[in-house]
Amino acid sequence: MILTGPDAIERTAQALAAGELAGIPTETVYGLAANAADDAAVCRIYAAKGRPAGHPLIVHVASAARARAFAADVPPLAQRLMQAFWPGPLTLILPRRADVARAAAGGQDTIGLRCPAHPTAQALLAACVARGVMGLAAPSANRFGRVSPTTAAHVAAEFGPDLLVLDGGPCAVGIESAIVDCTRGAPVLLRPGQLTRAGIERAAGERVRLPGELAAPDPRASGTLSAHYAPRAQVRLMCADELRAALGLLGNQARGDVASAAPIAPIAVWARAPLPQTASPFIVRRMPDDAPAVAQQLFAVLRGFDDAGVKQVWVETPPDAPEWEGVADRLRRAAASA
Repeated sequence: MILTGPDAIERTAQALAAGELAGIPTETVYGLAANAADDAAVCRIYAAKGRPAGHPLIVHVASAARARAFAADVPPLAQRLMQAFWPGPLTLILPRRADVARAAAGGQDTIGLRCPAHPTAQALLAACVARGVMGLAAPSANRFGRVSPTTAAHVAAEFGPDLLVLDGGPCAVGIESAIVDCTRGAPVLLRPGQLTRAGIERAAGERVRLPGELAAPDPRASGTLSAHYAPRAQVRLMCADELRAALGLLGNQARGDVASAAPIAPIAVWARAPLPQTASPFIVRRMPDDAPAVAQQLFAVLRGFDDAGVKQVWVETPPDAPEWEGVADRLRRAAASA
């Protein structure tokens, strides 16, 4: 049930305080939320998503001060990053308080915390705090490994009418938050997002490492499996020249100019480069030229192609530039699920 109107936030907060699940908006993607301190409720998130219980969730809090309800320590590095980017699309991995959120942390002694910037999420977190709920565990509101939702309708389509979904409109960022580990003395970027590595380094005051650079093992973190974010269709990343060549070849087959052993399955193409005019079975959609716009559209485009019944999605490889790192990460993981 999609909730709108003046009482929607209060109804959602009441449900969450009672141990129920709810779909909630953030500026990144919609989350499937539960009281982060209620291990039984959090376990229902894992069950609903089909998510392995050892794959940790991100806990959303109303402010930096509320992080201390879950974090045993907030080192100076984390404080600098909170000051620079909270509320916003940045998750920080911190030492977990031993007495709370074990299920949300996937059994680890660290916890991922984020303060979302979405005004509806902020209002909901405030209403939850008033009911004694200090934070919400909220991974993306989709079946595990599949395309993340960026509208309330996506969530309802994923889980059906019985789930309460708080409608906050389309997500402005469109891909999940960057994740920075702050538990090992140096910042480690476990997952890129909208924020660039250079911007995070400026706020941290030191170089940001990548996974595997430190001697101590990286903690498990949300959305970092090699295969993730995948539609039902097979995703293939191709450069512009490869796309033109493949479209030309299959276009000839579709017109009967070249013999084909079997009918060509429907194919969708999402690209920035100018492409030759094609006929069925192709669906060609123009990709924006700037990374933020692509990120905002990415998951909705993949879902739309699935709804159109295509079997393959050909995507032009993103530029090798810092601002495209988050988009490139999501597309690589979607393609790895094939």
